[in-house]
Amino acid sequence: MTTNQTQYPATDQASPRAAHPMRRATDTPAHPMRRAEDNLPPRGSVSLVVPALNEARNIPWVFEQIPDCVDEVILVDGNSSDATVPMATHCLPTVRSVRQNGPGKGNALRTGFLAATGDYVVMMDADGSMSPAEIPHYLHFLENGYDFVKGSRFVAGGGSLDITRFRRMGNHVLLAAVNRLYDASLTDLCYGFCAFRRSFLDQLDLHAAGFEIEAEMIVHALRSGLRIAEVPSLELPRRSGRSNLHAISDGRRVLRTLLSERPGAQHPSTGRSTG
Repeated sequence: MTTNQTQYPATDQASPRAAHPMRRATDTPAHPMRRAEDNLPPRGSVSLVVPALNEARNIPWVFEQIPDCVDEVILVDGNSSDATVPMATHCLPTVRSVRQNGPGKGNALRTGFLAATGDYVVMMDADGSMSPAEIPHYLHFLENGYDFVKGSRFVAGGGSLDITRFRRMGNHVLLAAVNRLYDASLTDLCYGFCAFRRSFLDQLDLHAAGFEIEAEMIVHALRSGLRIAEVPSLELPRRSGRSNLHAISDGRRVLRTLLSERPGAQHPSTGRSTG
């Protein structure tokens, strides 16, 4: 998001009029006086869900970037063989570590969402490709009427230092499909930095086991009529280790999700219509 800055002419800083120009009697005070009983609206509590599998080397950088607006951090461990959980506890003693009860990123996220207690839930990866410093931008939209906020690498102000040409092309094809099938105008699809109101978790109705859960969340939010906002996000290179993403097979799973969940389609497992 960008803000417009007004350029003012240079003034004599020694003059009191430079800092406080004369106001008319009818001007509204810049800071109206508050009554003692006036209170600012309470901020919703925030849960950060971080799925991790063998990310011990990346956890310190991620956890040291978490802003103060986050009230609880839930690390969902995928049965790591390294020191992911001890490292997380060392970096943040208040972290809640839970073990996912099945394989796949989708299972990990669903486990974390059920464990979350905050009014707002933020999800992000543990590999250092997403900066926790961006979380306040997501919360700004949740606190101003939106229900589901997703990061975009392809909106003004966003970007990626990691995406390959092949992955970019695949994301473009899948994005065109979701916009066509769901009458949407999104700018990014396969990016898992999202936030939502926990009260809408039932409406999101998540079942996916793998990376396609990110697409499932978005199409269910669209079908449910949730108010969706996109915010610019900069995708960074993974700090260490190898990604668990498999572009071709995971892309196929995302496409199957888009087709099977479209309005009017028959659900493959139940035979019920999704319209």
